[in-house]
Amino acid sequence: MRYSIRGPRRGPALLATSVALATVAACSGGSASGPASAPSSGPAASASPTGAPPPPSPTPTPTRTYPLSSAPLTVPAVRAHEAARGPGWKPAPTGGVVIAANSGGLADEGKLIAGELGIPYRGAVAAGPGDVELALGGTGAPESYTLAVQGGRVRISGPDEAGVFYGTRTLKQSVKATGAMPEGTVNDRPAKPQRGLNVDTARKHFTAAWIEDRIREMGDLKLNQLGLHFSDDQGFRIASDSHPEVVSAQHLTKAEVRRILALAAERHVTVVPEIDSPGHLGAVIAAHPDLQLRSASGRAPRGAVDIANPESAKIVDDLLREYAQLFLGAYWHLGADEYVALMAKNPEATYPKLAQAAKAKYGPSARVQDLATGWLNDRAAVVRPTGKTLKAWNDGFFTGGVVNAAEDLEVEYWTGKEIGARPPVPYLSQGRKMVNLNDEYLYYVLGEPNDFAYPTGRRIYEQWTPLVVRGTTPVPAKYDAQILGARFAVWCDLANSQTPAQVAAGIRLPLAALSQKVWNPTKPTASWERFRALAERVRG
Repeated sequence: MRYSIRGPRRGPALLATSVALATVAACSGGSASGPASAPSSGPAASASPTGAPPPPSPTPTPTRTYPLSSAPLTVPAVRAHEAARGPGWKPAPTGGVVIAANSGGLADEGKLIAGELGIPYRGAVAAGPGDVELALGGTGAPESYTLAVQGGRVRISGPDEAGVFYGTRTLKQSVKATGAMPEGTVNDRPAKPQRGLNVDTARKHFTAAWIEDRIREMGDLKLNQLGLHFSDDQGFRIASDSHPEVVSAQHLTKAEVRRILALAAERHVTVVPEIDSPGHLGAVIAAHPDLQLRSASGRAPRGAVDIANPESAKIVDDLLREYAQLFLGAYWHLGADEYVALMAKNPEATYPKLAQAAKAKYGPSARVQDLATGWLNDRAAVVRPTGKTLKAWNDGFFTGGVVNAAEDLEVEYWTGKEIGARPPVPYLSQGRKMVNLNDEYLYYVLGEPNDFAYPTGRRIYEQWTPLVVRGTTPVPAKYDAQILGARFAVWCDLANSQTPAQVAAGIRLPLAALSQKVWNPTKPTASWERFRALAERVRG
């Protein structure tokens, strides 16, 4: 709009008029909705073209408008975001983190996110302008949360502490990615209850600090399970009071383990310990050679104890009882894979002592596989009174014998290549619950022996889902509820092939891709390139 000004304008009057006109122009977007007006009195007054006094000019009331918000940028992506109009939320010195009434258990989560965002932690006080409020409550699924941004505040609520913690991870990542948390409401929950990383600390010693760094990384990715395979042929890596003679020179002290467990609890990661038996016990046999299994020809297969010898069970049970009191989490892994006696073409002929023991214990029709299954059940019986959920590798489950594996054992499925191993569906059709550790996609084997190749995040992101349990073919979708989740596994077969730092770098993107696929069941919309760039941006 052009304004016609008649007569000279000087000094403050001219400045005031210019400001007023500029304001009107700005608020009207530069277009007229009626005739222009000028002040009606004073030396700067002017008349309308008709000579009538001009109408009074309305006082402009500028307002800001916002586009609809977009979902926050996070890894894994949130499952639902209700868009809204508003400025969103940014960390500011005037804001802080507060804990809602009856939510005192969230103090750890509150202090952590406050430190990460660089704002003060205020504790159990009423939320004010610019604050982040954490609250327990609601009836959502376990580990779910709601994150609402409105009126310059953030409120994260959930039915349990884990869910609220994951809400703080969403907030942290969004701020790291874009500097802000967008306006609107996130409703989020995991697709699978078991999501994590498995580390072979037996073949290669990893320090407590290295393991703690992985726990922090897992927490930010909303992964909740860390498997520790700490006993194998090459080493036994945690201090023992009951059998110190089996412990390797490089090992974790119990104080270090307790420190790891404390951090894991803060980040809502459950540690799953594994003492693998009756195979993979070379470190125990080194201290107790009388436990070594021997074939009819006298051959001594590495790592296999003689399960017909009661002393083998005694020492393993001693260790199980000891560590069950150190690891107080909800799970225990019994191993049971790759027992060499069962990998022979004719176990009964090759290991007649085991065959005789099987018949003596389970009847004339019993075979070596029944003796091994009985071993597994007996070890489960030792741990079961602790209330832990029990796990075993899939090639420790056999069919067609007189002894069946206990029904409460979860199948940790890693391969269909071993002798005796079956495809996933037979386990699932029997009603077994299963966790996916598919060696085609999820096995990071140091040195890449036996045709293993280091898995890539891209391949997991673009090709794998929790239904792809063996090879590249998914099991039928009707079994989805029985597949409880997945873990990415590091195995240190050629331990010196990579340094711990190289391992950490090599698994970073695969872990991020896994987190996406076990949290959000829908096919990702972002390309791998965009996902990878975002994973790098929100890291740490």
